[in-house]
Amino acid sequence: MSVMSALPFLKPMHVRTTVSPGRQRRHTLPASEFRPLSPQDAISVFEIEREAFISVSGECPLHLDEVRHFLSLCPELSLGWFEEGRLVAFIIGSLWDQERLTTEALTLHKPQGHTVHIHVLAVHRTFRQQGKGSILLWRYLQYLRCLPYVRRAVLMCEEVLVPFYQRSGFKVQGPCAVTVGSLTFIEMQHLIRGHAFMRRNSGY
Repeated sequence: MSVMSALPFLKPMHVRTTVSPGRQRRHTLPASEFRPLSPQDAISVFEIEREAFISVSGECPLHLDEVRHFLSLCPELSLGWFEEGRLVAFIIGSLWDQERLTTEALTLHKPQGHTVHIHVLAVHRTFRQQGKGSILLWRYLQYLRCLPYVRRAVLMCEEVLVPFYQRSGFKVQGPCAVTVGSLTFIEMQHLIRGHAFMRRNSGY
């Protein structure tokens, strides 16, 4: 399904216009907009991610080649928040086809899957502590509801981040089977389609 049906969630929040001294209106970028990312955004994405994660844990969820990989295979499962053309926050996801995450989920996109694996959510350091992560995640979940093949979203996070995701409706599934070095994670999920929807489409 095209992202066209999801456009209400991707429209600019507001548009700023400027008028020159000669009253000639000049083109300006939307003051704030949400859109799927493309491979051309990969470097900006990685710069934000690297600063956000390496300074804290020493590890990046996705390396630059992996960012490009997912933005080439499934750009429609990403979402960037831009202010006056500058990327300030983003989410990158891919499809997964199993109940729980495994190490393969870190690098694979399963086109027939019904689960969106959220690999990373990051906010530029200049824009943190402003609620942008929560707003972006809410927008992303609303956007996923417009994609009929998506039934749930899952992620793995360090325990300290569990309350943040719970406030957005994610439920703890238990310890994640995936580890990165000495880091361990909690697996969480958010139902995009409820159990009734799943029964209607299960063939039973």
